[in-house]
Amino acid sequence: MHRSIPVALPVSALRRGFVFLCFSLAATSVVPVSACAEEYEIGPDSQVQDVPHGKVTQYEWTESQVFPGTKRRYSVYVPAQYDGSSPAALMVFQDGHNFEQIDSGYRVPVVFDNLIAKGQMPVTIAVMIDPGTHKELPEKRGWKPTPTNRSFEYDTVSGDYAEFLLTEILPEVEKEYRITENPELRAICGNSSGGICAFGVAWHRPDSFRKVVSHIGSFVNIRGGHNYEAMVRKTDKKPLRVFMQDGSGDLDNVHGNWPLANQELSASLKFKGYDHKFVYGTGGHNGEHGTAIFPDTLRWVWRGWEKETP
Repeated sequence: MHRSIPVALPVSALRRGFVFLCFSLAATSVVPVSACAEEYEIGPDSQVQDVPHGKVTQYEWTESQVFPGTKRRYSVYVPAQYDGSSPAALMVFQDGHNFEQIDSGYRVPVVFDNLIAKGQMPVTIAVMIDPGTHKELPEKRGWKPTPTNRSFEYDTVSGDYAEFLLTEILPEVEKEYRITENPELRAICGNSSGGICAFGVAWHRPDSFRKVVSHIGSFVNIRGGHNYEAMVRKTDKKPLRVFMQDGSGDLDNVHGNWPLANQELSASLKFKGYDHKFVYGTGGHNGEHGTAIFPDTLRWVWRGWEKETP
């Protein structure tokens, strides 16, 4: 079942957060912790500016065939510049409730408004999807109660989540909006288990997604994700552009050492010659570092987009 629920987007003052001071866009490299100090403070591109503002609408999806018995909410951001005359680029976000706000978290609508207005990324529709739950949907989006199907959907090393996107959610979105079929103009992003999920979607379906953003990714042995670093080395190179972020204070638990796992995957991507960037800081398992560098992340991921646009 697909139900539209309008979401108001008030323009309000944005609280200060964090910025990473040494983000280099030019090279494919690992940025060492010692390269400069971290002072997490968001920049102007993460704050509301006098530019055209897009619209966010919220939906529910309750009849999944790929993940039977699950329910979830998702939201769709449509930029002001979209008029339907040509297909928009696409960016999908896991744990969508972390991304759709304009005054907390990654502030996707705000950052997209600003970068699209500057021509630093294409006119892009964002689809921000929550993980599935087998229980009734809570009144508000978020982590309470914990979505029961999250780890199964996100951490499993398979093409199932990609199939869910491509056969269920995106066809619903495309009933209202034109989205490009060009995989070079389709990106996917997530944090933690959402980060490994983003990588897995592009890994299994590079014909549909070729740009990946993973923050504090769970490339450890939760459901076999630690195998990606070996798979990258032993599989023919795929046409992907991969941005990764992690910090030395990330988790070390029964599943593995998360900073080490991210470094190992980064080393494998470098070994195979991928278009890849890994920004490594000192933060923990949270979104502070990723939020601070998010506008620069998007500029790096979308660089050269004009060449892919008809």
